[in-house]
Amino acid sequence: MTEQLRLMAVHAHPDDESSKGAATMAKYVSEGVSVLVVTCTGGERGSVLNPKLQGDKYIEEHIHEVRAKEMDEAREILGVDQEWLGYVDSGLPEGDPLPPLPEGCFALADVDEAAGRLVKKIRAFRPQAVTTYDENGGYPHPDHIMTHKITMVAFDHAADTEKYPEAEFGPAYQPQKLYYNQGFNKPRTIALHEALLARGLESPYGEWLERWKEFERKERTLTTHVPCADFFEIRDKALIAHATQIDPDGGWFRVPMEIQKEVWPTEEYELAKSLVDTSLPESDLFAGIRENA
Repeated sequence: MTEQLRLMAVHAHPDDESSKGAATMAKYVSEGVSVLVVTCTGGERGSVLNPKLQGDKYIEEHIHEVRAKEMDEAREILGVDQEWLGYVDSGLPEGDPLPPLPEGCFALADVDEAAGRLVKKIRAFRPQAVTTYDENGGYPHPDHIMTHKITMVAFDHAADTEKYPEAEFGPAYQPQKLYYNQGFNKPRTIALHEALLARGLESPYGEWLERWKEFERKERTLTTHVPCADFFEIRDKALIAHATQIDPDGGWFRVPMEIQKEVWPTEEYELAKSLVDTSLPESDLFAGIRENA
Protein backbone atom coordinates (compact mmCIF):
# COMPACT_ATOMS: atom_id res chain seq x y z
CA MET A 1 0.00 0.00 0.00
CA THR A 2 1.36 3.41 -0.97
CA GLU A 3 -1.32 5.21 1.05
CA GLN A 4 -2.68 4.61 4.54
CA LEU A 5 -6.14 3.06 4.48
CA ARG A 6 -8.68 4.98 6.58
CA LEU A 7 -12.21 4.02 7.62
CA MET A 8 -14.76 6.40 9.18
CA ALA A 9 -17.80 4.99 11.01
CA VAL A 10 -20.56 7.56 11.66
CA HIS A 11 -22.87 6.65 14.55
CA ALA A 12 -25.72 8.29 16.43
CA HIS A 13 -24.93 7.43 20.06
CA PRO A 14 -22.16 5.97 22.21
CA ASP A 15 -22.63 2.16 22.13
CA ASP A 16 -23.77 2.11 18.47
CA GLU A 17 -20.15 1.67 17.36
CA SER A 18 -19.86 -1.45 19.53
CA SER A 19 -23.12 -3.07 18.37
CA LYS A 20 -22.74 -2.30 14.65
CA GLY A 21 -19.55 -3.20 12.83
CA ALA A 22 -17.28 -3.40 15.88
CA ALA A 23 -15.58 -6.65 14.89
CA THR A 24 -14.97 -5.24 11.41
CA MET A 25 -13.29 -2.16 12.88
CA ALA A 26 -11.14 -4.24 15.24
CA LYS A 27 -10.08 -6.45 12.32
CA TYR A 28 -9.03 -3.46 10.24
CA VAL A 29 -7.17 -1.90 13.18
CA SER A 30 -5.21 -5.16 13.52
CA GLU A 31 -4.22 -4.81 9.85
CA GLY A 32 -2.91 -1.29 10.30
CA VAL A 33 -5.96 0.56 8.99
CA SER A 34 -6.71 3.89 10.70
CA VAL A 35 -10.30 3.86 12.01
CA LEU A 36 -12.23 6.91 13.27
CA VAL A 37 -15.65 6.69 14.93
CA VAL A 38 -17.69 9.89 14.75
CA THR A 39 -20.44 9.93 17.39
CA CYS A 40 -23.15 12.47 16.61
CA THR A 41 -24.69 12.80 20.11
CA GLY A 42 -23.74 12.18 23.72
CA GLY A 43 -26.56 9.72 24.31
CA GLU A 44 -27.87 11.93 27.13
CA ARG A 45 -31.51 10.88 26.74
CA GLY A 46 -30.90 7.18 26.45
CA SER A 47 -32.56 5.07 29.13
CA VAL A 48 -30.42 3.02 31.49
CA LEU A 49 -31.09 -0.42 30.00
CA ASN A 50 -28.93 -2.48 32.33
CA PRO A 51 -31.26 -3.53 35.18
CA LYS A 52 -28.31 -3.76 37.56
CA LEU A 53 -27.68 -0.01 37.20
CA GLN A 54 -31.25 1.27 37.09
CA GLY A 55 -32.12 3.62 39.93
CA ASP A 56 -28.49 4.70 40.46
CA LYS A 57 -28.76 8.39 41.33
CA TYR A 58 -25.22 9.26 40.26
CA ILE A 59 -25.76 7.74 36.83
CA GLU A 60 -29.12 9.47 36.44
CA GLU A 61 -27.65 12.86 37.37
CA HIS A 62 -24.40 12.49 35.38
CA ILE A 63 -25.52 10.40 32.41
CA HIS A 64 -23.59 12.53 29.89
CA GLU A 65 -20.29 12.04 31.74
CA VAL A 66 -21.00 8.36 32.40
CA ARG A 67 -21.70 7.60 28.76
CA ALA A 68 -18.63 9.56 27.64
CA LYS A 69 -16.48 7.47 29.99
CA GLU A 70 -18.06 4.27 28.62
CA MET A 71 -17.25 5.48 25.11
CA ASP A 72 -13.60 6.00 26.09
CA GLU A 73 -13.40 2.45 27.42
CA ALA A 74 -14.99 0.96 24.30
CA ARG A 75 -12.76 3.03 22.02
CA GLU A 76 -9.68 1.74 23.80
CA ILE A 77 -10.85 -1.87 23.56
CA LEU A 78 -11.52 -1.58 19.82
CA GLY A 79 -8.29 0.33 19.16
CA VAL A 80 -10.07 3.06 17.21
CA ASP A 81 -10.02 6.83 17.44
CA GLN A 82 -13.27 8.61 18.31
CA GLU A 83 -14.63 12.15 18.02
CA TRP A 84 -17.92 13.79 18.96
CA LEU A 85 -20.02 15.76 16.51
CA GLY A 86 -21.42 17.75 19.43
CA TYR A 87 -25.20 17.30 19.29
CA VAL A 88 -27.67 16.47 22.05
CA ASP A 89 -29.51 13.14 21.97
CA SER A 90 -33.13 13.43 20.77
CA GLY A 91 -34.46 10.51 22.81
CA LEU A 92 -36.81 7.89 21.41
CA PRO A 93 -40.35 9.33 21.42
CA GLU A 94 -43.07 6.93 22.52
CA GLY A 95 -46.85 7.11 22.58
CA ASP A 96 -49.75 7.62 20.22
CA PRO A 97 -49.62 10.30 19.03
CA LEU A 98 -45.86 10.67 19.40
CA PRO A 99 -44.76 13.65 21.51
CA PRO A 100 -42.75 16.44 19.87
CA LEU A 101 -38.99 16.11 19.86
CA PRO A 102 -37.15 18.20 22.48
CA GLU A 103 -35.97 21.63 21.41
CA GLY A 104 -32.30 21.78 20.42
CA CYS A 105 -31.92 18.04 19.84
CA PHE A 106 -29.94 16.46 17.02
CA ALA A 107 -32.96 15.30 15.03
CA LEU A 108 -34.17 18.91 14.74
CA ALA A 109 -30.81 20.32 13.66
CA ASP A 110 -30.33 21.92 10.28
CA VAL A 111 -29.17 19.10 7.98
CA ASP A 112 -26.68 21.20 6.01
CA GLU A 113 -25.18 22.69 9.17
CA ALA A 114 -24.81 19.27 10.79
CA ALA A 115 -23.41 17.82 7.57
CA GLY A 116 -20.90 20.67 7.55
CA ARG A 117 -19.57 19.55 10.93
CA LEU A 118 -19.13 16.07 9.47
CA VAL A 119 -17.51 17.48 6.32
CA LYS A 120 -14.85 19.08 8.54
CA LYS A 121 -14.07 15.71 10.05
CA ILE A 122 -14.05 13.96 6.67
CA ARG A 123 -11.67 16.55 5.23
CA ALA A 124 -9.38 16.31 8.25
CA PHE A 125 -9.34 12.49 8.44
CA ARG A 126 -9.63 11.78 4.69
CA PRO A 127 -11.28 8.32 4.83
CA GLN A 128 -11.54 6.25 1.67
CA ALA A 129 -14.53 4.34 3.11
CA VAL A 130 -17.39 5.54 5.31
CA THR A 131 -20.05 3.50 7.12
CA THR A 132 -23.39 4.72 8.47
CA TYR A 133 -27.10 3.70 8.59
CA ASP A 134 -29.62 3.29 5.80
CA GLU A 135 -32.57 5.65 5.27
CA ASN A 136 -34.54 3.83 7.98
CA GLY A 137 -31.77 4.37 10.49
CA GLY A 138 -31.38 0.62 10.94
CA TYR A 139 -34.36 1.13 13.23
CA PRO A 140 -36.53 4.25 13.30
CA HIS A 141 -34.80 6.27 16.02
CA PRO A 142 -34.82 9.94 14.98
CA ASP A 143 -31.09 10.29 15.67
CA HIS A 144 -30.26 7.29 13.48
CA ILE A 145 -32.33 8.71 10.64
CA MET A 146 -30.65 12.11 11.04
CA THR A 147 -27.25 10.41 11.06
CA HIS A 148 -28.12 8.87 7.70
CA LYS A 149 -29.23 12.22 6.29
CA ILE A 150 -26.15 14.18 7.26
CA THR A 151 -23.74 11.43 6.21
CA MET A 152 -25.28 11.30 2.74
CA VAL A 153 -24.93 15.08 2.36
CA ALA A 154 -21.39 15.08 3.74
CA PHE A 155 -20.27 12.22 1.48
CA ASP A 156 -21.70 13.92 -1.60
CA HIS A 157 -20.36 17.39 -0.79
CA ALA A 158 -17.06 16.90 1.06
CA ALA A 159 -15.31 17.87 -2.18
CA ASP A 160 -17.70 20.77 -2.93
CA THR A 161 -15.82 23.94 -2.01
CA GLU A 162 -18.75 26.16 -2.98
CA LYS A 163 -21.11 24.52 -0.49
CA TYR A 164 -18.44 24.07 2.16
CA PRO A 165 -15.59 26.59 1.52
CA GLU A 166 -12.04 25.43 2.20
CA ALA A 167 -11.33 28.42 4.43
CA GLU A 168 -13.94 27.23 6.93
CA PHE A 169 -14.09 23.47 6.39
CA GLY A 170 -10.56 22.56 5.29
CA PRO A 171 -9.17 21.28 1.98
CA ALA A 172 -11.69 19.45 -0.23
CA TYR A 173 -11.69 15.67 -0.11
CA GLN A 174 -13.89 12.96 -1.65
CA PRO A 175 -14.35 9.57 0.06
CA GLN A 176 -14.59 6.68 -2.38
CA LYS A 177 -17.16 4.31 -0.84
CA LEU A 178 -20.18 4.61 1.45
CA TYR A 179 -21.75 1.64 3.24
CA TYR A 180 -24.82 1.01 5.35
CA ASN A 181 -24.44 -1.21 8.41
CA GLN A 182 -26.68 -4.27 7.95
CA GLY A 183 -25.49 -6.55 10.73
CA PHE A 184 -29.02 -7.19 12.01
CA ASN A 185 -30.19 -8.95 8.88
CA LYS A 186 -32.72 -11.72 8.40
CA PRO A 187 -30.40 -14.39 6.87
CA ARG A 188 -28.04 -14.11 9.85
CA THR A 189 -30.89 -14.21 12.34
CA ILE A 190 -32.44 -17.29 10.73
CA ALA A 191 -29.09 -19.08 10.51
CA LEU A 192 -28.29 -18.55 14.18
CA HIS A 193 -31.87 -19.33 15.25
CA GLU A 194 -31.90 -22.64 13.37
CA ALA A 195 -28.40 -23.56 14.56
CA LEU A 196 -29.43 -23.10 18.19
CA LEU A 197 -32.61 -25.13 17.80
CA ALA A 198 -30.72 -27.90 15.97
CA ARG A 199 -28.41 -28.20 18.97
CA GLY A 200 -31.33 -28.35 21.39
CA LEU A 201 -30.63 -24.85 22.72
CA GLU A 202 -33.03 -21.98 23.35
CA SER A 203 -32.98 -19.23 20.73
CA PRO A 204 -33.41 -15.52 21.57
CA TYR A 205 -34.49 -14.83 17.99
CA GLY A 206 -37.98 -16.34 17.85
CA GLU A 207 -39.72 -13.06 18.68
CA TRP A 208 -37.48 -11.15 16.27
CA LEU A 209 -38.50 -13.40 13.41
CA GLU A 210 -42.19 -13.08 14.32
CA ARG A 211 -41.87 -9.29 14.30
CA TRP A 212 -40.23 -9.48 10.88
CA LYS A 213 -43.35 -11.21 9.58
CA GLU A 214 -45.65 -8.74 11.34
CA PHE A 215 -44.04 -5.64 9.86
CA GLU A 216 -43.24 -7.17 6.47
CA ARG A 217 -39.84 -5.55 6.69
CA LYS A 218 -38.19 -5.07 3.31
CA GLU A 219 -35.01 -7.08 2.99
CA ARG A 220 -31.85 -5.13 2.25
CA THR A 221 -29.21 -6.13 -0.29
CA LEU A 222 -26.19 -7.50 1.54
CA THR A 223 -23.33 -6.66 -0.80
CA THR A 224 -20.39 -7.08 1.55
CA HIS A 225 -19.60 -9.82 4.08
CA VAL A 226 -16.45 -8.99 6.07
CA PRO A 227 -14.86 -12.08 7.73
CA CYS A 228 -14.13 -11.00 11.31
CA ALA A 229 -14.97 -13.92 13.63
CA ASP A 230 -11.57 -13.68 15.32
CA PHE A 231 -12.67 -10.29 16.67
CA PHE A 232 -16.10 -11.22 18.05
CA GLU A 233 -14.73 -11.37 21.61
CA ILE A 234 -13.33 -7.84 21.24
CA ARG A 235 -16.71 -6.70 19.91
CA ASP A 236 -18.49 -8.14 22.94
CA LYS A 237 -15.96 -6.66 25.36
CA ALA A 238 -16.45 -3.21 23.82
CA LEU A 239 -20.21 -3.58 24.01
CA ILE A 240 -20.08 -4.58 27.68
CA ALA A 241 -18.01 -1.43 28.34
CA HIS A 242 -21.24 0.50 27.69
CA ALA A 243 -22.48 -0.72 31.06
CA THR A 244 -25.54 1.55 31.28
CA GLN A 245 -26.80 0.25 27.96
CA ILE A 246 -25.91 -3.44 28.00
CA ASP A 247 -26.74 -6.21 30.45
CA PRO A 248 -23.86 -8.71 30.23
CA ASP A 249 -26.35 -11.43 31.15
CA GLY A 250 -28.88 -10.29 28.55
CA GLY A 251 -29.99 -11.45 25.13
CA TRP A 252 -27.03 -9.98 23.26
CA PHE A 253 -24.81 -12.73 24.62
CA ARG A 254 -27.07 -15.80 24.58
CA VAL A 255 -25.58 -17.37 21.46
CA PRO A 256 -22.43 -19.34 22.36
CA MET A 257 -19.35 -17.83 20.75
CA GLU A 258 -18.33 -21.07 19.04
CA ILE A 259 -21.73 -21.24 17.30
CA GLN A 260 -21.48 -17.63 16.15
CA LYS A 261 -18.03 -18.23 14.68
CA GLU A 262 -19.05 -21.46 12.97
CA VAL A 263 -22.46 -20.42 11.62
CA TRP A 264 -22.02 -16.72 10.79
CA PRO A 265 -18.38 -15.53 10.91
CA THR A 266 -18.95 -12.20 9.12
CA GLU A 267 -20.44 -8.73 9.53
CA GLU A 268 -22.62 -7.42 6.72
CA TYR A 269 -22.88 -4.14 4.83
CA GLU A 270 -24.82 -2.67 1.94
CA LEU A 271 -22.74 -0.71 -0.56
CA ALA A 272 -24.70 2.51 -1.05
CA LYS A 273 -22.26 4.56 -3.13
CA SER A 274 -18.97 3.77 -4.84
CA LEU A 275 -16.68 5.90 -6.97
CA VAL A 276 -14.39 2.94 -7.69
CA ASP A 277 -14.98 -0.25 -9.63
CA THR A 278 -15.73 -3.25 -7.44
CA SER A 279 -17.24 -6.69 -7.96
CA LEU A 280 -20.17 -7.78 -5.81
CA PRO A 281 -20.39 -9.54 -3.45
CA GLU A 282 -17.37 -8.18 -1.59
CA SER A 283 -15.45 -9.34 1.47
CA ASP A 284 -13.59 -6.07 2.06
CA LEU A 285 -14.81 -2.49 2.57
CA PHE A 286 -11.71 -1.38 0.67
CA ALA A 287 -12.34 -3.57 -2.39
CA GLY A 288 -11.50 -1.50 -5.46
CA ILE A 289 -9.52 0.93 -3.31
CA ARG A 290 -6.60 -1.31 -2.37
CA GLU A 291 -6.08 -2.19 -6.01
CA ASN A 292 -5.89 1.46 -7.06
CA ALA A 293 -3.79 2.75 -4.14
